[in-house]
Amino acid sequence: MSNQLKEIFTGDAPPAPAALAAKVRTLGPSMTRSMHRVAEAVAGDPAGCAALTVTGLAELTGTSEATVVRTARLLGYPGYRDLRLALAGLAAQQQSGRAPAVTADIAVDDPIADVVAKLAYDEQQTLADTAAGLDTHQLGAAVGALAAARRIDIYGVGASSLVGQDLAQKLLRIGLIAHSFNDPHLAVTNAVQLRAKDVAIAITHSGSTVDAIEPLRVAFEHGATTVAITGRPSGPVSQYADHILTTSTARESELRPAAMSSRTSQLLVVDCLFVGVAQRTYETAAPALSASYEALAHRHTPRTSR
Repeated sequence: MSNQLKEIFTGDAPPAPAALAAKVRTLGPSMTRSMHRVAEAVAGDPAGCAALTVTGLAELTGTSEATVVRTARLLGYPGYRDLRLALAGLAAQQQSGRAPAVTADIAVDDPIADVVAKLAYDEQQTLADTAAGLDTHQLGAAVGALAAARRIDIYGVGASSLVGQDLAQKLLRIGLIAHSFNDPHLAVTNAVQLRAKDVAIAITHSGSTVDAIEPLRVAFEHGATTVAITGRPSGPVSQYADHILTTSTARESELRPAAMSSRTSQLLVVDCLFVGVAQRTYETAAPALSASYEALAHRHTPRTSR
């Protein structure tokens, strides 16, 4: 069984029917051509595909029964029967005219108060799942490396780059030399300069973001201590990571893609790293943090008119 399928079996419950199209778009690049044909078929015509047996869908898409089953599992369903039930539910929703779901639990016509409550609950679950799955031994080792680092480079793109910037500015405020890169060329050219006393961190929810993995690989090959913050610890990024910090793989949907849910869990890991480093370096961190607050204090005080 592939690592990808292992994650499906040990992860969250099957996605809600309304999230199927988003799931297909998210996982499309990682599918084989034949699996992609199956995925496109079920997303494009849920009613028609729900009426087909596994053999019928295989014939329709010009694939095999095994391919259909593998596609169903990759999309998050234990088997084809479960995918078929989800397709029937999605078709019924489309035919009934009910408001479509914008997340697994939120519909287009939900009151804003319900949206707030449901998102808050989902965020809490994401944080709880991340905390439960975080390896504290790996975290402690990463904290130790950061506390002793001569220089720290952080790589990430998209939403992960925002998390990288957050970590960099936190570390800078306690006196460490930290830089966050979202330009892949700049990241690689800086990674070449890293050595044994340095630390490189890649932030990638998928574990397969090339622009985050490439500079981490370069840093790894030049002797730096490397850390991966990822929702897919078995992904390609793990090849070049001395320490792996796993985040929650929360459910995706049309308007709440992985970029939103993953950022929540990534920020928790970043805060854990920062607090751990601040504890290890308290004698220097506390004065540095105090000095940074003092330097910015006048910017938080309203100016009086003359």
